Formats: sequence, structure tokens, C-alpha cells
Amino acid sequence: MYYNNIIQVEKLDSIIFYKIDRAIRTYRQFAQARLRSLGHQITIDQWLVIRCLIENPGIQQNEISELVFKDAASVNRMINLLVESKYLKRKINKTDRRKMDILVTQKALDAMEAMDEVIPTNRATALSGLTQEEMQITTKVMTQIASNCKK
Repeated sequence: MYYNNIIQVEKLDSIIFYKIDRAIRTYRQFAQARLRSLGHQITIDQWLVIRCLIENPGIQQNEISELVFKDAASVNRMINLLVESKYLKRKINKTDRRKMDILVTQKALDAMEAMDEVIPTNRATALSGLTQEEMQITTKVMTQIASNCKK
């Protein structure tokens, strides 16, 4: 009975978090398809990992996991694939030989540069029809939701 009442009261499409998730997933599928059509082999998630490493040299895997909202095992798999594909390389840490530094290769930098030519167009397409004010409000709302969930 409780289950039936929920179905009648609240449809998935009326739940804001469902709409947010759908928008993000739809954008990621759209952006990934555009990147693939231009010959880029890096996934959006892999792009995020590489971007984290570029912006935060020396960052450790657990920190990458937090920044890209992925579990440690997923990030480890992505890094392994990126190392295998020569986008990243591992090097023994000079101060702590138990640690491995993850370094961005020139191949990754070249790929990122090429992808950075496409990404603004993808974002502009996804955000077309929105005013600057709507984007600012959306940013404020998303920031507030994240803040509420960290309390």
C-alpha cells in the first residue's frame, strides 16, 4: 500500500534529483559521442582524471577519487587503462619509495589540447537557450544542495 501511494504521489519526472541526473547523463552521452566522432579515444571520466592530474601535480589516487566522485577501484582501473594507453605513467616517488607518482604524458597533453577545442562547443550547445542569470541561479542552487548534503 505504501509503495502504491508513493507511485501515485511522486512520479520520477517530478523529482528534481532525477532531472539533475538525467541532464548530466544526457550531456555526458552527447559530449562523449561528439568526442568519439572527432576521433578522440579518451572518455569523459578519463578526461576528468587527467585534468585533475594537470591541475594538481603530485595528487594521490584517493584524492583523485574525491575530486571526480568515483570510488577508488574505478579510478584505479581508469589510471591503469590510461597508463596502458600511454596517456599517464607511473614513477616511484623520490621521497617515499612505497608511493607511485602518476604523471601526465605529452600524449595526454596533446589529446587534452585537441579536446579542449571541442569541449566549449559541447557546453555551449548544452547550455543554449539559458540566460546568464539562469546559469548563475543554477550554479547557486547546485552549490547549496551540495552544501546541505555535507552538513
